[in-house]
Amino acid sequence: MEPAGRGRVERRLAAILAADVAGYSRLIEADEEGTLRRLKALRAEVVDPKIADHKGRIVKTTGDGLLVEFASVIDALRCAAEVQAAMAQSNAPMPPKPRIEFHIGIHQGDIAVEDGDIFGDGVNVAARLEGLAKPGGICISARVQEDAAGRLDLAFEDMGEQSLKNIARPVRVYRVGPRPVSRAPLRPSGGRGRGPRSGRVR
Repeated sequence: MEPAGRGRVERRLAAILAADVAGYSRLIEADEEGTLRRLKALRAEVVDPKIADHKGRIVKTTGDGLLVEFASVIDALRCAAEVQAAMAQSNAPMPPKPRIEFHIGIHQGDIAVEDGDIFGDGVNVAARLEGLAKPGGICISARVQEDAAGRLDLAFEDMGEQSLKNIARPVRVYRVGPRPVSRAPLRPSGGRGRGPRSGRVR
């Protein structure tokens, strides 16, 4: 959706991160004060510092989500991965129901900027990708995956082309996760009379 009005509109290419709290209404209904307190603490201790570390700009926040602009796809995706890892660590001691978990979507596209707010397909696609992500997960467009592949220690699962609400064309979507740890195969102990080989495993 494009901005309406007489303000000066600037256009630029940007990486857009959209995040939303999974099951926010349920969390608020179960424990409004506790949920708001934990969310405020997570924003102050984890989310906002990570965004600042990776040169992101928080465009707007809602009760349960936020929209962030980055100049770099790598910065946006690295920030998202670090936020989700820190959130998972914070949630680990807690039972599942009261956990605060984010859905995150990232897209790179042309945006319109007016009075600090951002508009356009880049924003809309990021918001729809966030809706596809699992709690604690990240979904990105093919455009983001192409730039990030091989540059970050992450794995990308191809979800195929997805029809997104109010987006005219299908978008190829990837689910992001940590790269599996590869283990070197065990070397046979060797022939008769030979001890284990020393030195670096190749």
